[in-house]
Amino acid sequence: MQPKLILASTSPFRQSILEKIQVPFDAISPNCDETPQENESPNSLVARLAEQKARSCNIKDPNCLIIGSDQVCVINNKIIGKPLTREKAIKQLQEASGQVITFYTGLSLLNTTTMITETLCEEFHVHFRQLTTQQIENYIDKEMPLYCAGSFKCEGLGIALFNKLEGKDPNTLIGLPLISLIDMLERQGFSVL
Repeated sequence: MQPKLILASTSPFRQSILEKIQVPFDAISPNCDETPQENESPNSLVARLAEQKARSCNIKDPNCLIIGSDQVCVINNKIIGKPLTREKAIKQLQEASGQVITFYTGLSLLNTTTMITETLCEEFHVHFRQLTTQQIENYIDKEMPLYCAGSFKCEGLGIALFNKLEGKDPNTLIGLPLISLIDMLERQGFSVL
């Protein structure tokens, strides 16, 4: 009997990515403090938080695989969060204009039978076009990406902001590296096919 799959996230974006592999799963809200530690690198931060999210679900069932994930966006060596306001979104996209920004996505898989986790960090690079203020404002007004790190949705009109996308798996940019997750699941004896 295959283990039960649990996603330690209430993010609709991560849930829709996981639905692509067409296996049933439950989504549970993780309970962890996401504050970065002093001098913590972006890749260490997302790996630590992905594992903490998986472990925080407090599942007692010994036949589960719990998926934790976390992501940050880095522009000019600075971690950029969700803008939450139109003004901050404009500022973020102005900073990104003509730049290459990096998304670090942490992924962790906890086996509740063995209590062993496998954790990794994947990078994804987004090459931005040179954007005018008018283009940035038009984009923000059309898509309202106020709850997206970096102030864009690559799965929508955000694609018009880029020259090039560079990474192993386009799902990584949205917040859940499926190719790596499938490999992790297979190492735990869980087949998606």
